[in-house]
Amino acid sequence: MRLSLSMKFSQKLLAGVLFGALPLIAPQTADAARLENPVAVFAGIDKITGRITSFDVYVNETVQYGALQVTPKVCYSRDDTEAQKIDGFVEVDEITLDRKIRRIFTGWMFADSPGLNAVEHPIYDIWLTGCKDKSDVPAPTPGN
Repeated sequence: MRLSLSMKFSQKLLAGVLFGALPLIAPQTADAARLENPVAVFAGIDKITGRITSFDVYVNETVQYGALQVTPKVCYSRDDTEAQKIDGFVEVDEITLDRKIRRIFTGWMFADSPGLNAVEHPIYDIWLTGCKDKSDVPAPTPGN
């Protein structure tokens, strides 16, 4: 009886090791393809009023939020069947009191980690919240 329990345990242990190692020896599927989206969705907070605003910005277009100008260069998401990983490459400029434009941020923003690369300004904070195909905001006209 003791040998039988020991053999069952060994078989279960072997099966666990083999099934646990299966992902290591099975062919790996490529990481989900990134989908390029025409619209980036941002959230911003005005620290003076405490008001949080969500706004859409078309890729390669600039939208002004307070004293900041936000320009997404690309906005990637994944297929709906995959775990969503939303990231975008963004440029943010500040309009100073003497009306000069000063770049304060260039880089990747990740919707999964808004605190990682959010723009932190003395009055405004901005972070990426998503990407989408369409927006209620009219699309920019070509040539403008």
